[in-house]
Amino acid sequence: MNEIILDEEPFRQDLFPFTCTRPVIDIRVGILTLREKWEKLFGYTPKINSGSAKNLLPATIIPSADLVHAIKNQKEDQYLKSVDDLTIIKYPWDIFLQNNKIICSDFLLITQGRVTEPISATNTLIQPENIFIEKGAKVEYALLNGSTGPIYIGKNAEVMEGAMIRGPFALCEGAVVKMGAKIYGSTIGPYSVVGGEIKNSVIFGFSNKAHDGYLGDSVIGEWCNLGAGTSNSNVKNTAGTINVWNIASGKFLPAGLKCGLLMGDYSRSAINTSFNTGSVVGVCCNVFGEGLSPKYIPDFSWGYNPFTQYHFEKAIKDITNWKKLKNQSVDDMEIRTLKHIFEETKTNRE
Repeated sequence: MNEIILDEEPFRQDLFPFTCTRPVIDIRVGILTLREKWEKLFGYTPKINSGSAKNLLPATIIPSADLVHAIKNQKEDQYLKSVDDLTIIKYPWDIFLQNNKIICSDFLLITQGRVTEPISATNTLIQPENIFIEKGAKVEYALLNGSTGPIYIGKNAEVMEGAMIRGPFALCEGAVVKMGAKIYGSTIGPYSVVGGEIKNSVIFGFSNKAHDGYLGDSVIGEWCNLGAGTSNSNVKNTAGTINVWNIASGKFLPAGLKCGLLMGDYSRSAINTSFNTGSVVGVCCNVFGEGLSPKYIPDFSWGYNPFTQYHFEKAIKDITNWKKLKNQSVDDMEIRTLKHIFEETKTNRE
């Protein structure tokens, strides 16, 4: 069997802000993270950036059953030639652009050969054969439409009454959809809480968009909170191409006709915040200010118009408070990672 080694470093800056706080392989797209996909398909996590040039694949590749078959059964040059035909996450907006397709493949991977838990008769179901409920999940008086793609409800997750969900959709373990929510084509990561309208978006985990407001064509990191009424624009009023700040090149890059909010871990927005099309928010920002947000908000920003820096000790205290709400705590590795980001940001501001 060929050994797999993933090359990660060349792609980290292009995937800002999500790779500031995690390896590329821990990005969530579809139902699972890239790491979880490799483990389910291949049986173990590939080596990361070992320095060897042999069998090197980009860490941004989305593993598939076909790729794993090729790796196990073909020569090195044969499966490496097929990389161009595979799905690769190059920029942050690729996460939501590819998400619906990957929900469908992850759904098959997770549910194949298994039987869903019983679905309560209080729900209205369309094509229930495309709906899978894990053990411990609670779903009552909701509308679940599987005609446009599969719907996956994870272990101990909850869909409250009046919610309307259209597939492809993934609600990961312990996550909650609140009453009256309207969600389609999205992934809600573990232990996140969501409400309002969400379209074609990915929320990594432990984050909240719990109230009314629109989130569309967006990616939200972990431990984020969008205040009540927060909304983003995902289409320019000219219907033109949206340009998004790319830290690696130091310039704006075209992201297509639809792109909303790309928010790094530990960031939060005040109530009624209005995010511009193609907005990038760095790690650990407290976003508030008058009018539409800037297109780019650097790491550890405290407000905008003008920007000031979030004091590190206060930032850690606030993160600790937020994590307590979900019975979690800040560990030493998180603090070291955030301190490194803070020092780099401080140097850049100076």
